[in-house]
Formats: sequence, C-alpha cells, structure tokens
Amino acid sequence: MNLNKNVLENILMDILKIPSPTGYTKDVTNYIRNLLEKYQVKYIQTNKGAISVCLAGESIEEKTVTAHIDTLGAMVKEIKDTGRLSITPIGSYMMNAIEGEDCTIHTFSDKIYTGTVQTIKPSVHISGDEARDLKRSPENMELILDEKVFSKEDVSALGINVGDFISFDTKTKITENGFVKSRYLDDKASAAILLYTIIYIKENKINLPYTTNFFFSNLEEVGIGGSSNISSLTKEFVAVDMGAPGPNQNSTEYAVSICAKDSSGPFNLELRKKLTDIAEREGIDYRIDIYPHYSSDASAALHAGYDIKTALIGPGVFASHAYERTHMDSIINTFKLLIEYLKQK
Repeated sequence: MNLNKNVLENILMDILKIPSPTGYTKDVTNYIRNLLEKYQVKYIQTNKGAISVCLAGESIEEKTVTAHIDTLGAMVKEIKDTGRLSITPIGSYMMNAIEGEDCTIHTFSDKIYTGTVQTIKPSVHISGDEARDLKRSPENMELILDEKVFSKEDVSALGINVGDFISFDTKTKITENGFVKSRYLDDKASAAILLYTIIYIKENKINLPYTTNFFFSNLEEVGIGGSSNISSLTKEFVAVDMGAPGPNQNSTEYAVSICAKDSSGPFNLELRKKLTDIAEREGIDYRIDIYPHYSSDASAALHAGYDIKTALIGPGVFASHAYERTHMDSIINTFKLLIEYLKQK
C-alpha cells in the first residue's frame, strides 16, 4: 500500500487547527471544499452545511461513510457588569477540561478576540480552599477577555454580544514518535482519514465495487449529524468516529476500534463481522469495544428512520472531550480498514 503519510498528516494538522464548534463550521467547510477542488473531486454542500462526495462504483447499491467536522465549543451567554463573559457549552464536556484554556471569540461581525476561561475563583491566594473546592460547572466559569474592559458597556463597544461563538485553542502537535495531541481529534482525525481516502482512491485509480458517499456532517455533537441527506440507495452506513480507550475498555491508541454497541444499542452484526474479517485477513490491528456513553452519526441515522445496516469504526482517542491524544498507528490502521472495506465486493 503506497500510503503517503505526509499528505495524511498535513491534512490532519490543517483541519485540527481550524475552529469549528457546532454552528460555526464555515471555515472548516471552506478548507474541505478547497481541498476537494484541488484534487478535482466533485461535491455538494447541503442546506445544513454538510459536505457530501459521491464516487461512482460498479453497483447501483451504495455505501455511505461519515465523519463529523463540528466540534465542542461554547457561546457567550451573558456579558457581566465586570466585563467578563458567562459561557454556555456547545456539546458535552467537563468544565474542568477547559479551565485555564486560551480561547477565541468569533463575533457576529466577524471580529476576533482572544481570552482565557477561568473559574469565578481562580486564585488560591485569594480564595484558598474555596477555589480548590469550587464545583466546575458553567455557572462557576467565566471568560476573561484579553482587552482592557471594566464594564458591560466596554465589552459591547468591542462588538461582542450574547450568542457569539467561542472556540478553544487546540494545542495541536505530532511528536517525533507518532503521538497526535490536540483538542477535537473527535472527530477531526476521522475527517482527515476520509479526506485522504478520497484522495487515495482518485490518485490510485481504484475502481469501487459500490458507489460510495463520503458525508462530512456538521451537527454531530448536538445529535443531529447523520439524520438527513443519506442516499436512498445506501445499504451499509459506516460512521468513522473515535474509539475511547480507558479503564475497563478494550480500545487502544494504536489500533482501529470497531464498536459493537453504544448508547443506542448494538450495531449490525453482519456488517461488524465483515469489518473484523477484513482486519483479520489484512493483518490490521483492531479492537472490538463497547461505549455506553457514546452516540454517533450512525445513531442519528437510525433514529431518523433510515433502513440501513450501520457500523462504527475509528482511531482510539484517549481523554475524549478533553485534551485528547491518539497515535498515527491508530489513524493509519483506521484508514487501512476503511479502504479495504470500500474495495470489497
């Protein structure tokens, strides 16, 4: 397999660094559109803002694979009299995961400001044990702007308002020994895999046995992602999302995860067996796992009533919904399983 690791890593680094909290995905969709146009790949953009690529195959029956490009984030909930901002989360994460983190405010008029998320009692020198014991919840967090502001009026004069989006700095890096550290590996790692898969198929002139749709959803973190715009000819639907290594889990940061069951219930057994058989035959390192606090584009598609067989695969991502980590081995194993699955008749 003539995999171009540099191209894959470059796409991964690019896409991770682009702010895209759910509801504010225009910049990352522009990146994807420009990349697809560079490789002369046709696409459509849905009214909801998702991007869909269709590569023709031999059969009229179709496969659909998805990854989501929206991430966790926040919005300005209130401008306080002190000039600080209350925030409301977008997506589900622990508040301690963003404490002390740098962030960017994206205003309605496209101005950009920076700041830091802190608790309302950020200093032990002032609050002592009250600072240590304070519950990390949205009402106890606030955004401190990197601006000389002392009142609500000062903040409003900058053009900042309730409803402005907030993205958290990703701190993206790839170490020399292959670890990828960043926020939003869920699910930018999978989106990079899908983009590279499209490029790989085009450059290697691979004839697909089934017409294949690559769907980049933009509303997954709020449970809507794969609920629409799925071709009626789709028979098999594979969500490419993260695996979740951790205590009492079977996943690792080095293998591709194949999910047997998530919070929506078991995935299709026949399709799961097909994926595991491919991994066994091709010598791809994989783990089967169960995620009780997890849903995906596949879950959304089933809830929307689509008559499809679903599966979920993806790289193992440690510390999900916080500062996450995976390894290039896991990303490459996921790519290998995906491309072999798409080539199978």
